Amino acid sequence: MSALWRRLDRPGHDAACLRPLGDGWKLSGVAVFLHESGPASLEYSVEVDSRWSTKRGRVTGFIGDAAIGHNIRRSRDKWLLDDVEIEGLALLLDLDFSFTPATNLLQLKRAGLQVGQRLAIPAAWFDLDAATLTELPQHYERISDTVFRYAAPSVPYEGLLEISLDGFVESYPDLWRREA
Repeated sequence: MSALWRRLDRPGHDAACLRPLGDGWKLSGVAVFLHESGPASLEYSVEVDSRWSTKRGRVTGFIGDAAIGHNIRRSRDKWLLDDVEIEGLALLLDLDFSFTPATNLLQLKRAGLQVGQRLAIPAAWFDLDAATLTELPQHYERISDTVFRYAAPSVPYEGLLEISLDGFVESYPDLWRREA
């Protein structure tokens, strides 16, 4: 299954595809948008296991004249960014890329929230601008089959996410809208 989004806060698009990979899944995509430093084109991927927990991720491309290339790996007790261990993230199961709505799909699939259920789902957040991996506190509350109340207070962001039946974000208020 695949999705295409239009960015709402600046010119840009993102396309992603989710496919089976071994005993898990691989999310891959390309985000093209206008960054403060110039045009950006980023290819990304996240591999998850059968329980939707992150195994690895990758981001390559460019922003303006600068080349981008980062590898992220998660083992049972640590996260590595470009082969450097990042302290304090060992308990996190999800990878979230700051520049795409695609990674929310993986977190929601793993959580499997029922209508009325609320859950804290902190993620290892790859901040593109800082090229860092940090903990992103997040809260999801399933309001209906297709609507989730979402909050990430440290960013800060809050809104009602509309999710399609395939699990991809339909509407990420003020940031992204899925194209038909």
